[in-house]
Amino acid sequence: MRTLNLALAAALLNAASVPAQEAIATEHAQKALEIYRTIVEVDTSKRMGNTPKVARYLADELVAAGFPEEDVEVVPRGTTAVLVARYRGDGSSGQKPILFLGHMDVVEAYAEDWERPPFELTRDQNYFYARGTMDNKFGVAQLTATFIRLKKAGFVPTRDLFLAFSGDEESGMSTTRMLANERPDLAEAEYALNSDAGGGDLDRNGEAVTYGIQAAEKTFVSWDITVRNPGGHSSRPREDNAIYELADAIKKVQACTFPVRWSDMTLAYFRETGQKLGGELGEAMLRFARNPEDVAAAGRLAREPSYIGTTRTTCVVTMLRAGHAQNALPQSATATVNCRVFPGVPVAEVKGRLREAISNDAVEFEILQQPTESPISELRDDVLAAVSKAVHARYPHVKVIPYMESGGTDGMHFRRAGIPTWGVSGIFMDPDDMYAHGLNERVPIEAFYDALDHWSIIIRELAGPKS
Repeated sequence: MRTLNLALAAALLNAASVPAQEAIATEHAQKALEIYRTIVEVDTSKRMGNTPKVARYLADELVAAGFPEEDVEVVPRGTTAVLVARYRGDGSSGQKPILFLGHMDVVEAYAEDWERPPFELTRDQNYFYARGTMDNKFGVAQLTATFIRLKKAGFVPTRDLFLAFSGDEESGMSTTRMLANERPDLAEAEYALNSDAGGGDLDRNGEAVTYGIQAAEKTFVSWDITVRNPGGHSSRPREDNAIYELADAIKKVQACTFPVRWSDMTLAYFRETGQKLGGELGEAMLRFARNPEDVAAAGRLAREPSYIGTTRTTCVVTMLRAGHAQNALPQSATATVNCRVFPGVPVAEVKGRLREAISNDAVEFEILQQPTESPISELRDDVLAAVSKAVHARYPHVKVIPYMESGGTDGMHFRRAGIPTWGVSGIFMDPDDMYAHGLNERVPIEAFYDALDHWSIIIRELAGPKS
């Protein structure tokens, strides 16, 4: 295990903001950065099989901080693993446990594609860079460091608290399903708080706009679409060609759009965000909130990667594979189409629309995993109050509002298992700075240090003695 002394920490932040410079002087900040650096620098993508290493490291850190070994488990699952850590309460509140969620795995990143080494925590004046700096090792590090901080401070919760970190959220979610459905101790939870969703938006001037609590998410589903062909020798081209035919289908997927959808929650989200954001985009949000059938307003939102998913189902081609030799005509060509389906829309309806758009019965569809549809988690007053207190400690006048996630998280499986789940990450950042799953993933340095008290405040509010 590596330790980070104060001199090294100061050197890492020599160009950061004054608040960050002050934050780094605390033991909690040093531990959070130490954990963050250590886990970010382990490649926990599916192909590497390193997630158990991170789980074991985090477990050792928790035990070293005073958690009993019997309350900290690393449970293997194939080539990956989960971490479950119990923070025993005194039971004085009579309330059921709270789960705190995160995932330790990351999407693949290839060094030849990146400007910086993807599995080394580097920085410039404003950002930390590496795969997982945001998704989701930010949340894992902040939660683990907070449990350590509270334990060392002698805090005794009034109810049990559980860390439940999955190991394959980015690939199969088998560990998530295990945590949500095969652990009787976790099934007793009253609700779960997810570090992998939610958070605050900053405008381009660094001003806080809104803070969103993720209360729902879209259904994740992928199909492989395949064209087959007898093939042959490349010196004898055919009029039909599997790659060309697939390319035609892909262009039709690109052009395929889905109807605009909305809920009371999404309209309220755009109403609040539009008021704060202002400008052309903010005005489009307000017009959409007033009349979601406003074609121009919906079209303007559809041009924004950060917001299109809140207004409709989306489908996009994410992977390709074709051919078997450079001197042979392709015998098959396959594309993976990933869809994020608006809650309440049947998956079969989405498949039907794609088939209609492609308009080629020879294109085969194969679903890659059974989709998980999950309900909306209606927001509780106590959770809203606790999260609001944490947010307002930094940004006193920011509106805290529920919203629907356009991506997918572990939360869907816990909601489906009957455990209400809300995403309440401690991060504030400009949505245009979000490079999770992409090249040169990064997190504002100031955002990392500003979030250090976020989880402590929430936990003390929801599981601390009442004065």
